Amino acid sequence: MIINRAKIFKRIWIVLLATIVFSWLGTLQVVAIDSLSGAGASFPETLYDKYFQEYQKETGVRVKYSAIGSGSGIRRFIADTVDFAASDAPPTELEKSQIKRGLQLVPTAGGAVAIIYNLKGSTTDVSISRDKLAKIFTGQISNWKQVNPRLPTQTINVVVRSDSSGTSYIFSNFLSEVTGGKIKASKKPNWGFKVFSKRPQNSGVAGEVKRIRGAITYVQASFAQKEGLPIARIQNRAGQYVKPTIAEANKALTEVQFNDDFTVENIIDPKDGYPIVGVTWLLLHEQYPQAVAKEIKSLVTWILTKGQTLNQGLQYTRIPEDVTKRAIAAVNQNITAR
Repeated sequence: MIINRAKIFKRIWIVLLATIVFSWLGTLQVVAIDSLSGAGASFPETLYDKYFQEYQKETGVRVKYSAIGSGSGIRRFIADTVDFAASDAPPTELEKSQIKRGLQLVPTAGGAVAIIYNLKGSTTDVSISRDKLAKIFTGQISNWKQVNPRLPTQTINVVVRSDSSGTSYIFSNFLSEVTGGKIKASKKPNWGFKVFSKRPQNSGVAGEVKRIRGAITYVQASFAQKEGLPIARIQNRAGQYVKPTIAEANKALTEVQFNDDFTVENIIDPKDGYPIVGVTWLLLHEQYPQAVAKEIKSLVTWILTKGQTLNQGLQYTRIPEDVTKRAIAAVNQNITAR
């Protein structure tokens, strides 16, 4: 009897100890996931800063985001040094082959790429035809007088992104259509001539344009508006000269179709609205540690519901509701704990 009681007590202590240990480990897991990290596109930086600020207020979870360019963000994602990446261009086949824990794309917003310039003292109202814009960025036009006779005789100093950039991808995608493929759509295009300057990120190229008379470059539209930079009117396929307002971006993105994997069709050079537009995505793994998977799902659900109400106020278009519902379902189904 004594032996049996000893065995019983021993078993009870083992069960209690195991319960305590597992509870302790579970507590550690919850404590460890008070933050997420991401890196990538500067195109949605203004929007993502607002998303993550509001998300932290609601949930207490901090999302640390580094706007280092789409290409660099994807490289960090592949290296598994961040929980998610952000890009304005879907990953290439080579990049996909290097992502070892699966890939889930989540569209978060649409937006426009603005053409900004420095003709200080001359004019703040410049209209550029689609043909002449392409010639500027292929080196065939080198003076503002060639753009419009009323503009000053001033050398055009072309400034482009030096980093692997989704904004460059959106802009070169448009130029590829206009030039019949002379410029290839790329996160780091070959412009085919010696540009004046190359700088990283929106802030880098914008700073160069502010400094250099006659300079021209491309940046995310809300960034240009926030910085008070002169923005050109660009001719669309219907022949209208339009600025990259939220209303014109919405017109342009009306016909966009989302595929099953959430990549897009019918986005290049739309007939109506502002012609240089794109969509931006989050890149997620399909497998995470359990606590990270749970928080990633929570973040995505928030972005595609409450977060979408912030888009238009910051000059980004919303993702259609039927697409956000599909994306939330895909994330909940495809992202699992490993």
